[in-house]
Amino acid sequence: MVAEKKLSPKTCNLRMTAIRGLLEYAAQEHIWIMPLYTGACSINNVKTQNHPIEYFEPDEMAALLAAPSGNGEKERRNRMVLIFLYDTAARVAEAIHVRVCDLHLDVKVPYVLLFGKGRKYRNIPLSARTVQHLKQYIQSFHSGNAKSDSPLFYSKRHGRIEALSSDTFEKMIKKYADVCRKHGKIMPTNVHCHMIRKTRAMDMYQKGIPLTHIQQLLGHENISTTSGFYAFATLDVLANAMQTTMPDKEEKSWHAPEAMERLYKL
Repeated sequence: MVAEKKLSPKTCNLRMTAIRGLLEYAAQEHIWIMPLYTGACSINNVKTQNHPIEYFEPDEMAALLAAPSGNGEKERRNRMVLIFLYDTAARVAEAIHVRVCDLHLDVKVPYVLLFGKGRKYRNIPLSARTVQHLKQYIQSFHSGNAKSDSPLFYSKRHGRIEALSSDTFEKMIKKYADVCRKHGKIMPTNVHCHMIRKTRAMDMYQKGIPLTHIQQLLGHENISTTSGFYAFATLDVLANAMQTTMPDKEEKSWHAPEAMERLYKL
């Protein structure tokens, strides 16, 4: 796959995962396939290049949330979509499938039930401000019917309610990023909805929330997935840490004879 077909590392690893899954299933039916399965498991994945996490800075996220004008139903719906995506850190596919009845707003700890990867459900708590927005949204867009099984976010076509598509979500965030740019706000070049999820997780991480809690919020099965993305010193944190170690004087301390002597002994 690498040498002959020139496939990307990510594609190679994805195909190897599928091959291992198929062989594992087949080995349960025919024991003679087990050596093939164990052999496939011994093949190491192709090393992939780690890319920096794409997320919005606090002022960028605030500008994006404020971008919908609020004039008209579509603008009010889109503002609710952005608020929901940030507060829950939901994947687009998860937000698309949320029904009104999946919201539990009048309980002691308000939450939403998300249906995520691996066909697994998880409960995500909602902030008081988001609960207030959702109640107003349900009153306006769902006639106040909190038990409706209609999609939370929808559009009407030929009089029928249909859940928004992932393309609609992506076009929406690009549209409001352009609005922010027109108002003089610098935004990342290539914005996408998944950046909101990463922004929420990064904000929590920078505020000292334990990685296990962030893992639960994001719906990661393994803590290594969460730590691989977020357990690092961000640029501003690293800069502040380095600044504390700098001497007060501009004179470079290693020019001193005693400092040079210690360095030569290292």
